[in-house]
Amino acid sequence: MPSDRITKGIILAAGAGTRLYPSTFPISKILLPVYDRPMVYYPLFTLISAGIRDILIITNGKDRQNFERTLGDGSQFGVRITYEVQHVQRGIADAFIIGEKFTDGGPCVLILGDNIFHGEDLDRLMEEASKDTSNATVFAHWVPDPQRFGVAEFDSSGKVISLEEKPKNPKSNYAVIGLYFLPGDAVGKARTLKPSARGELEITDLNLMYLREGRLKVKTVSDDTVWMDAGTFDSLLDSAKYVKDMEGRRETKILCPEIEALRKGYVTKEQMAAWIEPMKEGDYFRGVAKFMETM
Repeated sequence: MPSDRITKGIILAAGAGTRLYPSTFPISKILLPVYDRPMVYYPLFTLISAGIRDILIITNGKDRQNFERTLGDGSQFGVRITYEVQHVQRGIADAFIIGEKFTDGGPCVLILGDNIFHGEDLDRLMEEASKDTSNATVFAHWVPDPQRFGVAEFDSSGKVISLEEKPKNPKSNYAVIGLYFLPGDAVGKARTLKPSARGELEITDLNLMYLREGRLKVKTVSDDTVWMDAGTFDSLLDSAKYVKDMEGRRETKILCPEIEALRKGYVTKEQMAAWIEPMKEGDYFRGVAKFMETM
């Protein structure tokens, strides 16, 4: 029987990270540290927050073993993680083609590996999107530099009337962020896409199909929700500073998949204690242990 909510998610982590050379010569951008953990922990946290427990990570060939060594099978987070390789950089929409066996005709969430989110508003919006398995849902956030992103144009009633990928003259300041809830026919639609001028299967073109069918929901994320696209040196540094500052203010870990797994009951305290025991001298895992003391 089809599920009444989305239960599968894909983390796209296959990029070459050319904007971060030479830092990414030895390792994937998505495994670079953002404060005290590898970047991939942040999209993993977001998927766990959305109630996703079956996760596919799409990486490039040379980094697959590094991801497997970092995250394993996901059991320490109470989830199931599997891996596939994108052999040729063919764009974001290609993730649905690569993940065809994984999704098995059902809906799924796709999150970009270098996107970091923090905000209760997004949790509510993701919960709504996860229950709408017939339509595509994307999220828009106001940005000062929309030329860098896919941009959503709204009419006077707030309805989206156009999407445009990295426009020279944006029709709004609302960027479509790297989190997509798509129904089961996304694979079939992705297979019909033609490569863009830059040789990629564009996620904007896929979303436009749903817009033309009247099946695209665009949810505007509030200013209270933080979105960071950690794909440049400056944004990497800003993201690390944000996490450090917020944890200092709150005196607890944030955006931590281990803690979110505990909150959701995906793992027990005993299971988590066994997982972190060999690593409890590290600051990150001391923070997890400190949270466990409050449970």
